[in-house]
Amino acid sequence: MSLVSRDPVLLTPGPLTTSLQTKNAMLRDWGSWDAAFNAVTAKIRKQLLDIVNGHETHVCVPMQGSGTFSVEAAFNTLVPRDGHVLVLINGAYGKRMAKLVSMMGRKVTIFETPEHVPTTSQDVERLLSSDTTITHVGLIHCETSTGILNPLQEIADVVKLHGKSLIIDAMSSFGALEIDAKKVAFDAVIAASGKCIEGPPGMGFVLARKSVLERCEGNSLSLSLDLYDQWTYMEKTTQWRFTPPTHIVLAFQEALNQFFAEGGQRARLARYTKNYETLMAGMNELGLKQFLDPGIQAPIIVTIHAPDSERYSFKDFYNRVRDKGFILYPGKLTQAETFRVGCIGAIGVAEIRQAINAMRDALTEIGINEAIAA
Repeated sequence: MSLVSRDPVLLTPGPLTTSLQTKNAMLRDWGSWDAAFNAVTAKIRKQLLDIVNGHETHVCVPMQGSGTFSVEAAFNTLVPRDGHVLVLINGAYGKRMAKLVSMMGRKVTIFETPEHVPTTSQDVERLLSSDTTITHVGLIHCETSTGILNPLQEIADVVKLHGKSLIIDAMSSFGALEIDAKKVAFDAVIAASGKCIEGPPGMGFVLARKSVLERCEGNSLSLSLDLYDQWTYMEKTTQWRFTPPTHIVLAFQEALNQFFAEGGQRARLARYTKNYETLMAGMNELGLKQFLDPGIQAPIIVTIHAPDSERYSFKDFYNRVRDKGFILYPGKLTQAETFRVGCIGAIGVAEIRQAINAMRDALTEIGINEAIAA
């Protein structure tokens, strides 16, 4: 896969590089109440349920805004005001989840492991057994701050055994890693347009268990982030409650068409895995090591240890790589100097190899060439 435009290649977890077809879908203006636009919304809702095999049990509720808007809407609506949420944390987005749930006035218990340690089903079993007042469990499937993959199936099985509700932040996994509603018991999966479906940012969505959402009227403390009201209004009118991001919706629908044409989740995972393998081969050539053990690394975004050199600064490195046409991502860790490289977006191994060359040249320009020469 090669880029037609000369835009920088975004090696980030979103926004990310989109295809020319997806960009072109944003060139037309649409009326938000028009029947043709409402038909696009309906198709998107169906296609997203297709991805998780969820038509029998779940409904799709799209929301305006970034992915975090939809995370907040899901917890704000699906958790009763007297609910108690256990949030599993091993990175920045788990911490964000705990913060937003707390700000809503819901009771929160956190369980935190280091950034390189996944939560285990044994952890969840112990926590749920020791506190029966917990009603909901919040899990980050793939933690974007490092790329660590938490064991969704195993954790979901324990949550189901205890009769609790599982809410999954799948921002960085949805569309690439399998999430099947017939295999994984969840009350909500939350994701967004600008990730592994490869659309532009600007809308999120929640795939919520219908039987649960039906009971959530009045839970939300927010007008605009009331998932129940958004859902019931769409069901009655086919329209969004408030002004939708029309251009983003059309581009996302085009990205979904390309997703299915490529072969769906399995094909997308295969391409991202090749990107990841190519990236790591190149990083090894440069003497740079990944932060996570490969066994818990999702092929989505990879955290790389920075060169051990006084000459290195991320800003300088970033600018030099940017001048060569590639956008990297800063590290989010406090315990180690790192940077992050995304494997997702409308890119393939050709772009990854070019990015490796750009990083090699940047390091040479900085004067960090011992490992490269070795």
